[in-house]
Amino acid sequence: MATTLPGAFPGRRLRRVRKHDFSRRLVRENVLTVNDLIYPVFVLEGENRREAVTSMPGVERLSIDLLLAEAEELVELGVPAIALFPVTPLQSKSLLAEEAYNPDGLAQRATRALKARFPELGVITDVALDPFTTHGQDGIIDDEGYVLNDITTEILVKQALSHAAAGVDIVAPSDMMDGRIGAIRAALEENGFINTQIMAYSAKYASCYYGPFRDAVGSAGNLGKSNKATYQMDPANSNEALHEVALDIQEGADSVMVKPGMPYLDVIRQVKDQFGVPTFAYQVSGEYAMHMAAIQNGWLKEKESIMESLLCFKRAGADGILTYFAKRVAQWLKEDARR
Repeated sequence: MATTLPGAFPGRRLRRVRKHDFSRRLVRENVLTVNDLIYPVFVLEGENRREAVTSMPGVERLSIDLLLAEAEELVELGVPAIALFPVTPLQSKSLLAEEAYNPDGLAQRATRALKARFPELGVITDVALDPFTTHGQDGIIDDEGYVLNDITTEILVKQALSHAAAGVDIVAPSDMMDGRIGAIRAALEENGFINTQIMAYSAKYASCYYGPFRDAVGSAGNLGKSNKATYQMDPANSNEALHEVALDIQEGADSVMVKPGMPYLDVIRQVKDQFGVPTFAYQVSGEYAMHMAAIQNGWLKEKESIMESLLCFKRAGADGILTYFAKRVAQWLKEDARR
C-alpha cells in the first residue's frame, strides 16, 4: 500500500475546500463590507449645481444642497463617512491660501450643513493648500517655487482649526510637510478639540495617478508643468514610508493613509504589519478612471472588477478605503444581503 506523506498530495488537496460555495465562504480570509468604505465628494459654490468631471465618468461636483441629498442616500446605505474636497473659485485663490482657513469657506460651510443634518455621518476634510493657491502647490512657495515647510505648517494649523470649529470629525492632512501632524495635534488640544481625529496622509507618493482629481478640484491648470516631488514621496521608496508613518504616529495621528492604493499594496501591508495602527488607503482618481475606461469599453466586468479591486485592499491590511466607487459598492452589498 502506498504511503502518503503528511501534508503532501494526494493526502492534502487544497482544492477540496474550493469545491463548494459553503466551504469557500467558511474559509474566506477577508470580507468587504459597507463599514470599509469612505466616499470622496467634490463640493462647489452655488445652489442646485452639479458638474460632471470629464476624466472621472460618473463623478460629479455638487453644490451643498445637492451634497445633502447625496449624503442622505449614503446614510441609508450605511456608508460610515465621506471625505470633502472643495472646488475653489479662481478669484478666491492666493499666494498665501487665505481662503483655506476662512470660517465661511466652502469646506467649512459644507461641514456645518452635513453635521447639522446627519450627525451620525462621519465627515473628513482635506487639510492641504493646493486648492487655494494660485500655483497649485500644497504650500507657500519662495521665489524659486520651492514649497516652504514651516510657514506652510502654520497655515495648515489654521485650516485644521477652522475645520474643527465647523464640526468636522476627522482632519486629514495630505500636504506631506514635515512636523505638521504634531503642530496640528497640539493646536487641536490647546483649543479644546480633543476628540477631533487626525487621519494622516503619511505615505503619499508623487504619483501620476492624481491627474483626474486635480481636474476635479481645479488645481491642474494652476500647477501646470510643475510637480510635487520635493515633498511627496518617491514611488521607488518603501522603507521611507515606514519612517513617515512612524513620525506621524509619534506626533499624534489617530490613523494613517497610503496613497495611491493598488500600485502601493506592498506599502499598505508593511505599514499594517509594522505598526498595527488603523491604516487606510485611497483608491485615487487615476485608478478609478482606469477601471471606468476598461468597464465602458467592455474589457472588464463592472461589479466583479470593482469588488475585487477593493477586496485586494482588505487583503493587504487596509482597515478602510477611500474610493469613488463607495456608493455603488454599498448599493451592491445591500442588494446582495437581500438575496
